Amino acid sequence: MLSADTAQQNKLKKRAATASVTLAATLIFLKSLGVFYTGSLAVLSSMIDSLSDLFASTITYIAVRVSSQPADMSHRYGHGKAEALSSLLQAAFIMGSGLFVLYDGILRIFYPQPLEETEFGILVMVTSLILTLLLIAFQRSVAKRTHSQAIRADAAHYMVDVITNSSIILTLLVVSAFEINWFDTLTALIVSAYLLLNAYKLAKDAVSLLMDKELDANIRTNIEKLVISCDHVEGLHDLRTRDLGGQYMFELHLELDGNLSLFDAHKYSDEVENKIKQLYPNAQVIIHQDPAGLFENRLDTEINLISKK
Repeated sequence: MLSADTAQQNKLKKRAATASVTLAATLIFLKSLGVFYTGSLAVLSSMIDSLSDLFASTITYIAVRVSSQPADMSHRYGHGKAEALSSLLQAAFIMGSGLFVLYDGILRIFYPQPLEETEFGILVMVTSLILTLLLIAFQRSVAKRTHSQAIRADAAHYMVDVITNSSIILTLLVVSAFEINWFDTLTALIVSAYLLLNAYKLAKDAVSLLMDKELDANIRTNIEKLVISCDHVEGLHDLRTRDLGGQYMFELHLELDGNLSLFDAHKYSDEVENKIKQLYPNAQVIIHQDPAGLFENRLDTEINLISKK
C-alpha cells in the first residue's frame, strides 16, 4: 500500500509528464508551420528538437507510470530506475537529432537557401518560448517535490528549447533586418552542438543512477551526523547510499552496546530508522546492528585500501 505522500508525488509526476507530451505535440505543429512558411534551417532544427521532446516526453510518461508502481515479488526495490532508463533513451534520441541538424547545417553551407516570411517565424518561436517557460516552471516544481529524475531530465530538455528558441528568434530578426542568411545556418550548427552536449550530460546522469553511484556527499554527512546524535548509538560504519529513482536508500551498520538485549537493540535501531525517514521521507533504510568495538572485515576498510593503491 502506497503512503498518501507517495501517492500524491506519483500523481504530480503523471501530471507533469502529461503536460510535457501535450506541449511537445503543440510545438511540433506550430514549428512545422514556421518551417513551411519561412524555410528556416534554424526553425527546422527547433522543430526536430520538439520531435525529440515528444519522443522523450512519451518515454518519460511511460517511465513515470512504471516507476510509480509499488514493489512486487519480482522487483522488491520498486520500479524507480525505469526513470533512469527513460533518461538514457532520451539522451540517445537527442544525440540523433543533434547529428541530423549538424548534417543539414553543413549541407546548407554549400547549398544556401533564402528565408521568407520571417515575421511569421518570429511569432511562432515567441509563442513556443512562452509555452515552454510555463511548462518548465511546473516541471521544476514537481521535480523538487518528488526528486523525479525523469521529470528533471524532461525539464532539462525544455530548458534547451528556451535557449534554442531564443537564439532562433534572434536569428530571424537578424535575417529579416540585414538579410544575412548564413546566420541562420550558423545558429542551427550551434543548436546542434548544444543538443549533443545536453545528450551527453543526460546519459552521464542516467548511467550514474543505474550504476548505483553514491548520493551527494552532503547527504552522507547528514546521515552520519543524525545517526551519531541518536541515544545509545556508539558509532556506525559501512554506510551505503543510492538513488532508486526518486527514492533514496540507506544501508548502514549501527554500533551499539554489546550487552543490550535483542529487543532493546531492535528498538534503538527503529528509532534511528524513523529519524532518517523524518529527514528523508519515503527513504528505504536497512540497519544491521553490531556490538561496539567488534573487529570485523568492513567495507569502509576495503574501499580505503583500494583508493590508496
